[in-house]
Amino acid sequence: MDFEAVGKCSALHQKPVGLSLQYGTAGFRTKAEQLDHVMYRMGLLAVLRSKQTKSTIGVMVTASHNPEEDNGVKLVDPLGEMLNPSWEEYATHLANAEEHEVQSVLAEICQKEAVNLHQQASVFVGRDTRPSSEKLSQSVIDGISALQGQYHDYGLLTTPQLHYMVCCQNTQGRYGKATLEGYYNKLSKAFVELTKQASNSGDGQRCLKVDCANGIGALKLKEMEHNLPQQLSIHIYNDGSKEKLNHLCGADFVKVHQKPPLGLEMKPNERCCSFDGDADRIVYYYTDAAGHFHLIDGDKIATLISIFLKESLVKVGQKLMMGVVQTAYANGNSTRYLEETMKVPVHCVKTGVKHLHHKAQEFDIGVYFEANGHGTVLFSKAAEEKIRHLAKEGKDNQKREAAKMFENTIDLINQTVGDAISDMLVIEAILALKGLTVQEWDAIYTDLPNRQLKVKVADRRVIDTADAERRAISPPGLQEKIDDLVKKYRLSRSFVRPSGTEDVVRVYAEADTQENADALAHEVSLAVYQLAGGGGGPPQPVS
Repeated sequence: MDFEAVGKCSALHQKPVGLSLQYGTAGFRTKAEQLDHVMYRMGLLAVLRSKQTKSTIGVMVTASHNPEEDNGVKLVDPLGEMLNPSWEEYATHLANAEEHEVQSVLAEICQKEAVNLHQQASVFVGRDTRPSSEKLSQSVIDGISALQGQYHDYGLLTTPQLHYMVCCQNTQGRYGKATLEGYYNKLSKAFVELTKQASNSGDGQRCLKVDCANGIGALKLKEMEHNLPQQLSIHIYNDGSKEKLNHLCGADFVKVHQKPPLGLEMKPNERCCSFDGDADRIVYYYTDAAGHFHLIDGDKIATLISIFLKESLVKVGQKLMMGVVQTAYANGNSTRYLEETMKVPVHCVKTGVKHLHHKAQEFDIGVYFEANGHGTVLFSKAAEEKIRHLAKEGKDNQKREAAKMFENTIDLINQTVGDAISDMLVIEAILALKGLTVQEWDAIYTDLPNRQLKVKVADRRVIDTADAERRAISPPGLQEKIDDLVKKYRLSRSFVRPSGTEDVVRVYAEADTQENADALAHEVSLAVYQLAGGGGGPPQPVS
């Protein structure tokens, strides 16, 4: 392999002096003008990963829900999953290498991973709608080309669509066709088939307002609309034609601020949802007759889907192992409802989608959603084969029909990664089949009041956690203090965890009333400030 060409081309994509970046759950993210060298080098790394796995690898240029001036990049592994953790370390090492070190870092990776340099390499590239994405995407392609890799540039895609394409390619089309039309056809066909049994309860029931965060989701939803039945009336807002990406809109804004996005007028009890900038997260919401805003986040989405899947299992007469995976941020009442009312096992893992996805793979049916609305459902190969066999060969008519519906549900879900378009269609199908209004869905259980705060500290690394981030094991005395504070309030819990990107400690608290949740969050923040080297003035009470 000609690493000489890499060096020459590398000089055209120079690293800013002193810049150091870390590949995290969301890949690399920072200001767009600092990312040219990273993009080029991720193109190089994708070629090596492709050669090593003998598979197509994906590179997505996006910074998701970050402001428009930011950008980022993430690599997609062969089955549409996130990059293997050991290769995350290579990505960080390569991105931070000085100009003269790039070739030796590549050689080192090849040696460690026994990369066959004569193996063909194939990389799929996609990008979001940011002004910087086209140029940065070209830098990725420069990197792929420098190592003589083959590439397919899909241009504008949602992040989940790129994950889907990679999986389709590497399963020789068994998962679907690696084209946008293939994606739209698979999802819309499954949606149409699944909702055939839904009783038509008037147009109002099936009308949905969608805030697309002025991002890629708007373009792709418009492209798909003609494939969907007229019974589902979708109205797109924040389509990118007027305002900035993610500015005062999108799933992250709605979740954090607990209010509707700019640019979307809401009438009482209208069903609304928001995607994030790259369309891999979704949250629902509505206002009631009194004008109060109600958020339906990832916890309630996971619960609705779990109820439907459990009922479907009963109808097909199958005892498959089903589990729900959450993080410590999941509302306590959602966990109680799933475990106590639905009798579904719930597992808590560290924050970060890759941890949830990995745990969900342990079940026949693994449902996972972060509270922020990022999630999906995974079906084991054995479970999927069993359902498809029953749909085709089942002797009992009723069970066979139920299995066909189950099969369509599987086809409607993008199992590679959380996908706002796919999740939206799954939710709409379930609401239609169960005849549920958005208020009835919201009323399945009531969220415990909660509060999230952050405390500035000199060094976030003084906080160390265990038990899926629910207990602090350092600094000494902090967890004991939190335990004492929690005892003061009913139905309460609280945990702290260091931020992955800045010197702040995140505090979460919930209790029986908003007043108590706010008070607990403040007291825990003070404890963090006192025991973990707080910076600036002490935290003030929640106003």
